[in-house]
Amino acid sequence: MATILLACPAVTAVAEEKTDSRNPNILMILADDLGWTGLGCYGSDLHETPNLDQLAREGVRFTQAYAASTVCTPTRASIQTGLHPARLHMTIWRESAKNRNENKPMLEPECEEDLKHEYFTVAELLQEAGYLTAHLGKWHLGSSKFFPEAHGYDISIGGNIWGAPDSFWHPYRGAERFAKEGFRYVPGMDDSRPGDYLTDKLTDEALRVIEFAGEDPFFLNLCYYTVHTPIEGKPEDAEYFESQIGEETSHRNSHYAAMHKSLDENVGRVLKKVKARGLENRTIVIFLSDNGGYTGKWKGGQVVTNNDPLRSGKGSLYEGGVRIPLIVRWPGKGRAGAECAVPVTTTDLLPTIAEMTGLGERLKVEDRKLDGISIASLLVEPTGLLQRKDLYFHYPHYYSNTSPVSAIRSGDWKLLHYYEDRRVELYNLAADLSETKDVSKEKSEIAKQLSAKLASWLNQMRAQFPQRNPKAREK
Repeated sequence: MATILLACPAVTAVAEEKTDSRNPNILMILADDLGWTGLGCYGSDLHETPNLDQLAREGVRFTQAYAASTVCTPTRASIQTGLHPARLHMTIWRESAKNRNENKPMLEPECEEDLKHEYFTVAELLQEAGYLTAHLGKWHLGSSKFFPEAHGYDISIGGNIWGAPDSFWHPYRGAERFAKEGFRYVPGMDDSRPGDYLTDKLTDEALRVIEFAGEDPFFLNLCYYTVHTPIEGKPEDAEYFESQIGEETSHRNSHYAAMHKSLDENVGRVLKKVKARGLENRTIVIFLSDNGGYTGKWKGGQVVTNNDPLRSGKGSLYEGGVRIPLIVRWPGKGRAGAECAVPVTTTDLLPTIAEMTGLGERLKVEDRKLDGISIASLLVEPTGLLQRKDLYFHYPHYYSNTSPVSAIRSGDWKLLHYYEDRRVELYNLAADLSETKDVSKEKSEIAKQLSAKLASWLNQMRAQFPQRNPKAREK
């Protein structure tokens, strides 16, 4: 098993700056398809991410954070609502919500294409409290009737129904990659010019929002499309990283590394703007990814990434598909340079933000039942505990590296239930992080108990399930 070399010291001193008495700003930065070991402070031996590494030294770095799903749309819905994708019936990316994959042994369930208006979002919570709310970048949660403006955002730039641009280079539009779906474009890039790069342009808009907010508290939901395909780094950066790849290098895609560099540079630009405006001590910063790194191949047959020592990647419910980086800086209250090994998930973000902004009572008054819980206490005491033992996952779909599957993590145990052949696999993550040894036979009683828990939870969620494909049986 590969050794992870951490660039972030586990210092647990409380941040020295004093908390501003005004409502804290929320800067949430969401990367796309960024794997658990994609950052320098999470062990990458190629990607250079000095700004994010510095953020980790100033905040809490979670080592066992999970996306609620193994693909983008469901996780993004969980972040907005604090609800699990299984409950929302949004368990696959939007473009495939109605795709039943009739050539497979099982028919996938038809899912919701849009995030319904009935669901209360983090933006609505903050908007009601007087925040300027802005969404920039990837949305992927519905058609125009369900765009960010319909879910509590005052400003929306760069988002639409699609999950990836045709290109990261100006004019960010075309039909080359997605011919079956027709023409794609990224709205709101009106002042873009030839040679401009999408990650940079989204940051330009973010800087304008921070300036426009003035003294009002803001919630900036900055959702970069990078490091999702198309794998298009800046050529000069890709050339540099190509020269850094050696025989023992784990990460080996120079353009993918270049995309990480651009992401990190732009995170640095945003944080520099916050500091320049004197807002650093009243701005909570949250950085995370929506699922594990994509382990498929890109043009030329080169593998995009690996998530070693984790098994598999995006699409799979093995650790490589759902374990993600999560860094949170809470000025004046959270620990600086701390690591937290408590398992947390993206459904926890809404209740956490509510508590950090003093708006938790609003959720209680409205009796809004969430699947996530606040993890704010872990930012103050990273070695603390949560009153939750189990995390659940449900992906009743096919991907290149999986068939329909659900999973439960309970303590160090993780059980996966596959629907095609009804098999279960059981792993002890403390002893076997790479999930190489299935112990379901040796630990049959534990497997039985976890299977029962998983079935009960799925029933509680009223989850959708794949069904046997009669055409496949005929063949």
